[in-house]
Amino acid sequence: MTVHFIGAGPGAADLITVRGRDLIAACPVCLYAGSLVAPEILRWCPPGARIVDSAPLDLDAIVAECARAHAAGQDVARLHSGDLSIWSALAEQTRRLDAAGIPYTVTPGVPAFAAAAALLRRELTVPGLAQSVVLTRTSGRASAMPERETLAAFAATGATLALHLSIHVTEQVVTELTPFYGPDCPAAVVFRATWPDERVITGRLATLTQAVAEAGLERTALILVGPALAARDFRESALYASDYDRRFRPTGAGRPPA
Repeated sequence: MTVHFIGAGPGAADLITVRGRDLIAACPVCLYAGSLVAPEILRWCPPGARIVDSAPLDLDAIVAECARAHAAGQDVARLHSGDLSIWSALAEQTRRLDAAGIPYTVTPGVPAFAAAAALLRRELTVPGLAQSVVLTRTSGRASAMPERETLAAFAATGATLALHLSIHVTEQVVTELTPFYGPDCPAAVVFRATWPDERVITGRLATLTQAVAEAGLERTALILVGPALAARDFRESALYASDYDRRFRPTGAGRPPA
C-alpha cells in the first residue's frame, strides 16, 4: 500500500499530469483538498472509491485516513493544489508517514505561478532584466516568515517576485516593494488562475492596491512584480543567435555554402 501525493495543478482539470491522472484512477481511496482542487478531477477516481475532502480535517485526521487505508492494503491518492514543492504541507505529512512506516510517492503538478505567467503570456526571466524568480509570501496565521526572509531582502535583488498568500496585505506589499522597484514597476494580480472565474489585473505597483480593492479580491490570488512583466526593449539572448556555437548547432550550421 502506498500514499501517492499528487500535485493537482492550479485549477483546470486538464492541467494535471498524465501520471497524476493515472494514479488517481488506480487508487481506491482519494484524499483531496476540497477548497482548492477542481471537483472535475475526482471523475477519474475508480467506481466505489472512498473520496474524502480533507479541507475540514486536521493533520491527525488526515494521517489517520492514510493509516486506515494502509491497514486495509489500499493505495491512496492524496491531492493537493498546484505543486507539492511549495506550501503544500507535504513535509509534515510525510514526516508522520515515515514514523508510521507508510510508504509514499510524490508526483509534481503545475504551480500557480507558472499558470499565472501563462495567462499573462509573459516569460518571468528576460535577458538583462531578470534572471531569477523569487517565490515567497508574507507572514500569516498558519506560518510566520523566517526573520531573514523579508520582502526588502528579495526586492533588493531586482528579481521577478511571485507573492503567494499575500493578497490580503496588498498595501503592505506595495509599501515595502516601492523603494526598490519604483512606483511605475509593472505588477499583476492573477485570481484563481485557470478556474472558470479567473481574473487578471495588470498595471503598475503604484496602482495595485486600489485595483485589488476595487476588484474585491481577498484570497486565492497571486501577486507578480518585476520589470520582466512588461519587457519590450531588451536584448535577445545569445542562445538562438546565428553565431552562437553550441553542441547541437555548431557555428555556421544551417547556412548555405558560399
